[in-house]
Amino acid sequence: MSSNEFICPMWTHLRHSINVALLSVIALVSTMHSAPAQAAGDLAYYGFEPDIVTNYIRKGSDLGYIRLTAEIMVDGNSNLEIIEHHAPLLRAAVVEIFGRQAEEKVKSIAGREEIRRQCLQAINDLLEQETGRPLAADLLFTKYLYH
Repeated sequence: MSSNEFICPMWTHLRHSINVALLSVIALVSTMHSAPAQAAGDLAYYGFEPDIVTNYIRKGSDLGYIRLTAEIMVDGNSNLEIIEHHAPLLRAAVVEIFGRQAEEKVKSIAGREEIRRQCLQAINDLLEQETGRPLAADLLFTKYLYH
């Protein structure tokens, strides 16, 4: 038996084993993600329309601009109606937060996450002032373009 005949069956077996392992991991991960979603109840999303377009601070005297689509995740349709009612206030808070950000923070992944958390905190603070409770479970930036 030549070395090629010996190596090919080993590689075939190894590839098959890896494929089986990957499929097992995918199946496990998909069941882990579907269970919490079902237990959490009916989640709803409020999307700011139109997209949020505002400025941020660039180096020098120029201003940069950012365009983003933001979605607020809430638990239940009744909370969604409350979010819709307070949307202008919440939108203004997001615009204000971006207006205070430096270019480096806007353009970095870590900075983007920090800004997202600041926005979520500000949204919940405002909702707590207005309704007595924080209603936003999460905030998603589904589009994030800067120049």
